[in-house]
Amino acid sequence: MSNSSHKAGFVNIIGKPNVGKSTLMNLLMGEKLSIITSKAQTTRHRIMGIINEPDHQIVFSDTPGMIKPKYELHKNMMSFVHMALEDADLIMFVTDLFETADEIEEVLEKINRAGLPVLLVINKIDLNKENKLQEVTEYWTKLLKVETVIPVSAKENFNIERILQEILDRLPEHPPFYDKEELTDRPERFFASEIIREKIFLNYKKEVPYSTEVAIEEFVEDKRLIRMRAVIYVERNSQKGIIIGDKGNALKKVGTQAREEMEQFFGKKIFLETFVKVEDDWRKNKKKLKRFGYDQ
Repeated sequence: MSNSSHKAGFVNIIGKPNVGKSTLMNLLMGEKLSIITSKAQTTRHRIMGIINEPDHQIVFSDTPGMIKPKYELHKNMMSFVHMALEDADLIMFVTDLFETADEIEEVLEKINRAGLPVLLVINKIDLNKENKLQEVTEYWTKLLKVETVIPVSAKENFNIERILQEILDRLPEHPPFYDKEELTDRPERFFASEIIREKIFLNYKKEVPYSTEVAIEEFVEDKRLIRMRAVIYVERNSQKGIIIGDKGNALKKVGTQAREEMEQFFGKKIFLETFVKVEDDWRKNKKKLKRFGYDQ
């Protein structure tokens, strides 16, 4: 097949925290690539998933949830959002039946100015009561210039195929951007750290998860086994105590849950060691943010 009939392009997923961007992406990809938890702000990187078919390649990037910058970290996240508008062929704007445009007016203006085709995906329509969908559709189409509106339910896997069809209809003709054998451009240890972070979000309350970062300092793989050493960084000593828990039980639970999910993800036995270190105020420190990969 000649390249001329091959389509390829970048689809950037934008939306507020908690509207289900990661869940949707995972359904589209058929692989669990971005982490899914019910807490806001869990995806801090632009995680890219790639769908490869003989005649097309769709490169997804999942923009971090949009929030007003409170820390250096948040400013970094917003810079990812702005970058997402620069290198996209298509924007997939995800919202749900309950979200409003509060705090993201500036981003909506940027999207409208970018002049890119926008697919408005309205998630959670399994919860549709008394014509709420119509109301929400009218609300967003007044604020955003959109090509089409796609109501979906990620939870019930409803209408997901239509998203792919609408994307394919608008993808430019182009040779593949990435080697078709590769599903994602993120290294394996990135997924390992994301899985551990997801378990931290599920197991601890309040601000503790937001003050943690996970670094995989050793990742050694052989035929049957992957050995990993993970360091969980926190900002203060008190948080270190919370992460470790009474007699180390809390940390043990996170380690077990992460190991079980990694064994599924990597399809191998995992030997995982976890350590907790205090890294004072890493979120406010540019140099430390750089070490954790937020160097935009």
